Amino acid sequence: MSIRKIPQRTCIGCNKTTSKRELLRIVRTPEGDVEIDLTSKRSGRGAYICRSVECLKKAIKGNKLEKTLEIEIPEEVIKRLSIQISGDDE
Repeated sequence: MSIRKIPQRTCIGCNKTTSKRELLRIVRTPEGDVEIDLTSKRSGRGAYICRSVECLKKAIKGNKLEKTLEIEIPEEVIKRLSIQISGDDE
């Protein structure tokens, strides 16, 4: 019996490397929408962050999220993402 590899990803906010399942994937869909991908299977360009608003703020402040997704992110989308992430913390 072989041991399965656990996929590792790096949070773009704090640069912590952890298993893919512990992180949230934010995806830019082919239509240009930015949203949280709960299944981690949606098509589009993705970025991984920890499940905390602090990591989202760091990623936005350093323009890491925009650089990774290769799109300018409107303020209302950022507010929606932070509300969704803060809802996950509870």
